[in-house]
Amino acid sequence: MKGRFLSLAASGAALCLTAVTLTGCGAVGGLTGDNEVTLRVVAADYGDNPQNSSAAYWKDLATGFEKANPGVHVEVSVYSWSEVDAKVAAMVKAGKAPDIAQIGAYADYAAAGKLYTADELLSVRTEADFLAPLADAGKVKRVQYGMPFVSSTRLLFYNEKLLTDAGVVGKDAKPGSAGGAGWQPKNWADLEAAAKKLKAAGVPTPFAVPLGREEAQAETMMWTLAGGGGYTDNEEAYTIDSPDNIKTLEFLRDKMVGQGLTGSVEPGRLDRQAAFDAFTRGEVGMLNGHPTLLKQAAAKGIKFGMVPLPTSDGSEPQAMGVADWVMAFKNGHRKESGKFLDYLYEPRNVTAFTGKYDLLPATTRGYRAVQAATGGAATQLKTFLTALPSAKLYPVGKKSWAGVSEDIKEKIGTAVQPGGQPEKVLEEIATAARTADAH
Repeated sequence: MKGRFLSLAASGAALCLTAVTLTGCGAVGGLTGDNEVTLRVVAADYGDNPQNSSAAYWKDLATGFEKANPGVHVEVSVYSWSEVDAKVAAMVKAGKAPDIAQIGAYADYAAAGKLYTADELLSVRTEADFLAPLADAGKVKRVQYGMPFVSSTRLLFYNEKLLTDAGVVGKDAKPGSAGGAGWQPKNWADLEAAAKKLKAAGVPTPFAVPLGREEAQAETMMWTLAGGGGYTDNEEAYTIDSPDNIKTLEFLRDKMVGQGLTGSVEPGRLDRQAAFDAFTRGEVGMLNGHPTLLKQAAAKGIKFGMVPLPTSDGSEPQAMGVADWVMAFKNGHRKESGKFLDYLYEPRNVTAFTGKYDLLPATTRGYRAVQAATGGAATQLKTFLTALPSAKLYPVGKKSWAGVSEDIKEKIGTAVQPGGQPEKVLEEIATAARTADAH
């Protein structure tokens, strides 16, 4: 939930059947008949390699929709998470906005009057099916513009073998899961101590801290929440430069990076997927992760445990949730876009996507389907699912959030490198955020 909560794609170019677009029935934009409509859709790629690219899902979805809706063609362009938001922004700036975009933020487009509202698009059943916290997060001034696509919460993953070999946990310890048996770090001192043992045992990256562009805003938010801070207060005013947040980044700079516990790649240059890949190779002892890592780690035979990221002082942790968003631009295709979105949110289409990438659904019917699942990854997925209703999300309803997120991606890594200045970096980001929020 790139998202961004769910920034998983590794490819640098659009992944699709030909060039950048794929269509369900071979229609080409601009060549449809007088009574036909072509919907242009831009989507993010959640795959970590060309074989599991999201392009296949969107092709099947477009084909199925076109068969059920003669005269409406669908062209989908699928881009990596590192570029999809910028692609849509460029299209909008050029006056060529797509009809539908599945990206990481919507509020700036809503504030500019460029989006249809959810109730202008969706059937009553579809609109009412969104999980309440996610539907609320999709609103600007109490009107919903952003439709949650998929969601996730985050947990601390650890490699059981590496921690056992390093003496962090006993050899008879049971697999860890949130609330279950296994390693249960109580505070950041426990994390530091474990990382030191892993380093002494020769583990290349005791604790991966990916603050690269792919998902720096998520990693930062996880740590700041665990440090008693966060991006906003209870009134949704920015608190990015709070004393708690400064202390959090100082801990990362001095205790983790400064003691060589984060590996050879500095956090500001480490992307989420690269950290995941290293974890599945057995090179990382601990890292924060989302549900997709379940399948990736299991496929490589990695035995792992999952626990909430502990707080700095051992108090009750606050789960972080992420959602990625769907929005429809005012291009004169309101009726057709609404039909496509109703089709997208049918339970079978929701579960086809979330099941492929081990993500969490954004709808009540999808949520119930995952709750009812048993065995294997589905059981582990419930650990994430349980935290979703009370999780803290990005302040996506703020029109300034897209810009703030970019600032965090560009600057936050410098704050934790040796000699970094957390207070100065956070103050710069916070000042720009408040300025943007006031206009």
